[in-house]
Amino acid sequence: MQDLAEGVARFQRDVFPAKADLFSHLAAHHAPHTLFIGCSDARVVPELITQGEPGELFVIRTAGNLVPAYTPGANGVTASIEYAVSVLGVTDIVLCGHSACGAMTALAEGHDLSGAPVVADWLRHADAAVARTAHMAAGPEKVGALVRQNVYAQLTNLTTHPSIARAQAEKRVTLHGWVFDIATGRVEALDVAGAGTALAS
Repeated sequence: MQDLAEGVARFQRDVFPAKADLFSHLAAHHAPHTLFIGCSDARVVPELITQGEPGELFVIRTAGNLVPAYTPGANGVTASIEYAVSVLGVTDIVLCGHSACGAMTALAEGHDLSGAPVVADWLRHADAAVARTAHMAAGPEKVGALVRQNVYAQLTNLTTHPSIARAQAEKRVTLHGWVFDIATGRVEALDVAGAGTALAS
């Protein structure tokens, strides 16, 4: 906790004054251009990866960057998606997976999650991706394949949300699938055909 307190002090002393005009503007304006959906993993920091300024990204982070398919009723992920698309009017949605993902590793290697039943239930939102990689032997290659297939599966889940379906029909939003490699810092942009391209080397 001491580290956090010291970080706040450095922010207030060194960072905030240099961006005072920006924060003054943001105090009355909230207009992010992109909804970024990533993993809760502490090693994956959307603003750091994209070098975005405050106010540019509307961020949702969940274990395994999972997005449940739409169902009626209150749901924090669904509400955040709807707010970003229907109220804030984001024009792009990035669904970002990453290397060494604990959630995908657990699924790829068949870890015993009996001690974490809520986590086990949550990971069922990756069932489609798990099915697509079921033929592969356990190991790093399977984890990598599952990470990518999971991005595709979650993009499909996103399209079941009415707010996104409407925005796509009206050509107001574009979906993107990324995979971030922690060890190299590379970001791979996935396409609908399943091939990937590096955003930067």
